[in-house]
Amino acid sequence: VQLVESGGGLVQAGDSLRLSCVVSGRTLRGNVMGWFRQAPGKDREFVAAISFVGGTVYYADSVKGRFTISRDNDKNTSYLQMNSLKSEDTAVYYCATNEGTSWIQPRRADGYDYWGQGTQVTVSS
Repeated sequence: VQLVESGGGLVQAGDSLRLSCVVSGRTLRGNVMGWFRQAPGKDREFVAAISFVGGTVYYADSVKGRFTISRDNDKNTSYLQMNSLKSEDTAVYYCATNEGTSWIQPRRADGYDYWGQGTQVTVSS
């Protein structure tokens, strides 16, 4: 299973970006899609996650109201729409997914089985 993120870049504070994460290699069912980020010198932190059917979403408090996670299972793709970006959103953003065969805690990185290589998001103030 491979995950590839795209959509990162350099933007100004207040701008928007949409990240995409395409899953390939094998069809997963029941899997959670998550987004995490890691800023220089900091630990990787949870950003958002979405259940397989999309009925349940989770957000970190720091992004709630500004970021929206979604997924298109026909395209094996997850999206992270990021609005009103702030300088503190600057980080490498990673998407992740699990096998879907057992329940995971979506906010914990150790529950995910597969990770992308990351995409850089830089927000200038």
